Amino acid sequence: MNSPSTIAVIGGGSWATALVKMLCNNVQKVNWWIRDEETAAYIRKFSHNPKYISSVEFKASQLNVSTDLKAILNDSQYIILAVPSAFLKDALSVLDKNSFNGKIVFSAIKGIVPEHNKIVGEFLMQEYKIPLENIGVISGPCHAEEVAMEKLSYLTIASTGAANAEAMASILTCRYIKTTVSDDIYGTEYSSVMKNVIAIAAGICHGLGYGDNFLSVLISNGIQEIKRFVDAVHPITRDIKDSAYLGDLLVTAYSQYSRNRTFGSMVGKGYSVRSAQMEMNMIAEGYYGVKCIHEINKLFKAEMPITEAVFRILYERVSPTLEMRVLSDKLS
Repeated sequence: MNSPSTIAVIGGGSWATALVKMLCNNVQKVNWWIRDEETAAYIRKFSHNPKYISSVEFKASQLNVSTDLKAILNDSQYIILAVPSAFLKDALSVLDKNSFNGKIVFSAIKGIVPEHNKIVGEFLMQEYKIPLENIGVISGPCHAEEVAMEKLSYLTIASTGAANAEAMASILTCRYIKTTVSDDIYGTEYSSVMKNVIAIAAGICHGLGYGDNFLSVLISNGIQEIKRFVDAVHPITRDIKDSAYLGDLLVTAYSQYSRNRTFGSMVGKGYSVRSAQMEMNMIAEGYYGVKCIHEINKLFKAEMPITEAVFRILYERVSPTLEMRVLSDKLS
């Protein structure tokens, strides 16, 4: 197993900041792309991100912070994408189709590229001709805020290229991060999108005043829904009770740090979608993910009552109260 000689994180949000923190435990230099020059300059000067989990402090000597995406990629062997899926295509638009040649690219995005209705791995293969074995996924269960506090957390590193997955796992593992390696890149990535959708449903129910008893039923039905969908899209043998699937769903549906649950809770309390998005000032990936999953499932026709309920609430403006009352009769 070869450890990556150079590594880059693309993105300036909370999860990107947490990933840089993890990497700095094990590598001498991290190339970090930030879109905004003002933020990049602030990090260079003060060694912390002023906008996201600003409690994390870095050693300036370990970071190469730049707004020049081409230069960052040229200087890196392994790339971690941590840009919200809705903005990924735009962020990469300055690159030519050969920019990722010879690179190992991991997605830590947990979303679908909305313009293409594709998970990030499929988008990269289609648009940049990256071989499947050179693509990977970094998934949870893990929240950036707890990484910042160095609370024990677990990551799943998935890739069909076993050596690449092992190499990435080795440089993310540290005192407070444990890693597991998987080859289920499709199931892991689709599940990470689906759990955000279920978390929005959990938040809506919380906002409407449903209790823990109902939420437990909703989430247990949610993992069954995830299984039906990922088995339809990519039918291989997988244990849906593994942390990459069930664990990631649980932490996203229950945690106070979950932006998808928070977004759903605001919608349940009567906020419009637009008002909730503006007040949060962060991206709830499930908002974009539910529309894409809804479209993809037109082909596979998996039974997905929770996903369809969230889609109708967010995109067809059906009353959350009425929609969740109908959904409650479909759960068991």
